[in-house]
Amino acid sequence: MFGEQPTRTLLGPADPARDTAVVPPRLSAHDLIERAGAATEPLVADHRVRPTRRLVLTVGTLTVAAGAAAILRDIAASTPDTSKIPSPWAQPGTVLVPVAYQFDTDASAAGPHLRALAGRLVDVGHDNRTGRYTYHHKKVWGDPVMTSADGRHQMAFATEMEVWQAADGSGRQVTTQLEPQFPDRESREYWQRELKPDAATPAGSVVVPLPPSDVPPLPTDRTRLSGLLKVPLGAGAVSKEVATLFGRYAVPRRIRAEVLRILADVPGFLWRGRVTDRAGRPGVAVTFDDREHDGRSLLIFDPYTGELLAHERLTLAGTRISAYLAILGAGRTDRYVRPSD
Repeated sequence: MFGEQPTRTLLGPADPARDTAVVPPRLSAHDLIERAGAATEPLVADHRVRPTRRLVLTVGTLTVAAGAAAILRDIAASTPDTSKIPSPWAQPGTVLVPVAYQFDTDASAAGPHLRALAGRLVDVGHDNRTGRYTYHHKKVWGDPVMTSADGRHQMAFATEMEVWQAADGSGRQVTTQLEPQFPDRESREYWQRELKPDAATPAGSVVVPLPPSDVPPLPTDRTRLSGLLKVPLGAGAVSKEVATLFGRYAVPRRIRAEVLRILADVPGFLWRGRVTDRAGRPGVAVTFDDREHDGRSLLIFDPYTGELLAHERLTLAGTRISAYLAILGAGRTDRYVRPSD
């Protein structure tokens, strides 16, 4: 159900083998599942994403689901009591529905809008705060995605993470597996029939200590910042690196403005105007269509502070679950607590 990359995503900087190639297992996930009799027909773990438009949640409260967090349980520093956490199958489950951009068609070039946004940014709490740890609160949807053998039904896993990381890379990461999501009601009903209830037993939150690691300091000049964002590789690569940048650092206002100006000069970004992210926050969006790889990158920014709210990777053909990152909070603190911005 879970492969090497999703597991490394959950471990983050705590992954002891993050720079090591892992030899493929002798048995595939399919073979293991078939041997264990966990389902009545073969399952295929899949990372394909095929939605044509943004997807947002239509169900409010998320519950804990089974998944890769169980793998991490053995190395956790501490795990809270999860005996009272309900199984995701006790509730209807989350079905995703598409929501259009403000400018779904005839979108204009993003450059002028991004430069205007860069010129009117306001401070956020961490702009005037110091602390030993950089803090991030993130949720990731659609990594991994499980597809039925006939390719008709998908289920996506979701993960919530809180990370406290010092300048030397040390700190703490708390990971919680959330309830699965489905592109349509038929997929939800299919997986509720096919998966045994005990396969969805919640694993609770997993606390992982982060060892020291090589975390480069945030560049402060345009040349090095452009290099970090891989501008020479084009808008597709830049989109991914912008998400990495905001997911790793508490980015100060001056650097946020410079990032927006760099994006403004990268060819291919389109202005999509006002949007709402999966957490219900208003934002403004830009997209880049990579026709060669049939993909679209979506970036959503706070319309006042310029912070990155979300990044999504979609495909331009078909309608499937997407890979989606939401940055719910960033700040600085001296303790393992959420900063109060």
